[in-house]
Amino acid sequence: MSISKGDTVTWNTPQGTTEGTAVEKKTSPFQHDKQKFNASDDEPYWIVESDKTGSQAAHKESTLERG
Repeated sequence: MSISKGDTVTWNTPQGTTEGTAVEKKTSPFQHDKQKFNASDDEPYWIVESDKTGSQAAHKESTLERG
């Protein structure tokens, strides 16, 4: 399964499943919202934007599902 920019994706949160949009793929270490993430080609992260709140967060690609 591969995710592309603009895809609708879902992910789990403590409040349940959330839906949003894949904004940007990261394949090297980066910082988002004052947190550091060790993204790599083997373990990419995506910046996703929540449809409900409009806020952005970083998630491992392996934790996202295309919706």
